[in-house]
Amino acid sequence: MDLKDLRELTAPCGLDCFNCPFYLANDNEEIRKQIQSTISETGYNLSDQEAVCKGCRRENGMIPIRRTNGLELCKVYKCISSKDIESCADCSDFPCDNLQPWADLASMVPHNIKVYNLALIRKMGWEKWAQEKAKSVREAYFTHKFDI
Repeated sequence: MDLKDLRELTAPCGLDCFNCPFYLANDNEEIRKQIQSTISETGYNLSDQEAVCKGCRRENGMIPIRRTNGLELCKVYKCISSKDIESCADCSDFPCDNLQPWADLASMVPHNIKVYNLALIRKMGWEKWAQEKAKSVREAYFTHKFDI
């Protein structure tokens, strides 16, 4: 994947769409079925089209799971669009309540790593973060034990 694609597949909130199972499911039926099975345990049912995503930017902030569940446009996407900035890392109001962590689906969806990723993007630069750190942050979120 080239740098242009990596950049486009970094959500404004700092999520790394390029490592997300919903994105990877576009080309992998096994991942898609795994997503459908896991999500069904939470009471959501996803069709084949809903269990894949092209990335937040490519979906204009309205990823399939938001559309199917009657949710509004992502607040972060709406905000960065109105401010004409690329991401929350570029915002003078960072961090704000749009980046609030949530418990809902936290075991399956890594939305609680947004602020950490954005801080790393500010510190390391987007390209270095995408190539060297994003995957390990996501893996730590799902596999490492709490250790402070």
